[in-house]
Amino acid sequence: MTIHGIGIDLLHVPRMVALIERRGPARLASRILSLSELQAFRHLRPDKLDENGQGAIRFLGVRWAVKEAAYKALYPFKLTWKDLTYTTLDIRTGSKPALVLHSGIDNVDIASSPLPRLHVSVSHDGEYIIAHVVAETLT
Repeated sequence: MTIHGIGIDLLHVPRMVALIERRGPARLASRILSLSELQAFRHLRPDKLDENGQGAIRFLGVRWAVKEAAYKALYPFKLTWKDLTYTTLDIRTGSKPALVLHSGIDNVDIASSPLPRLHVSVSHDGEYIIAHVVAETLT
C-alpha cells in the first residue's frame, strides 16, 4: 500500500446555509450530489432530522466537505462532484462511512493508473464539519 494523497476540509456551516439560500437546496443538491446521494437527499425533510440526526443542511455540508477533502487527496486527478459518492455510518448495519470514486472518469486511464482506494472520516460539532480523506494506491 502506498499513500497517493491526504486531504482535509473544514466547512463553516453558515457558509453552506448561505449557498443554499442563494441557489436553493434542490439546485445545489443536483450540482454536487451523485445520483444515489441525490435520491437519499430527496427523502430528507428540510425541517426534520432523519434517524442519523442529519437534516438537509448537514447532509449537503458533509458531502461538500468530504468531496473537497477528496479533491485534495486525489490531486492531480481531475474530478467532478458527481464522480464521488459518500455513504454515512449506518448504526443499524454497523457499516462505517465510505467514499467511492466511480470509474469512467474522463481523464483517467484505468489500465495505467488504477483508481485509488479512499478512506474517509467526518466529524461535525455545532457550526463546523471536518472531513479527512486518505487516498491509497494499490501498487
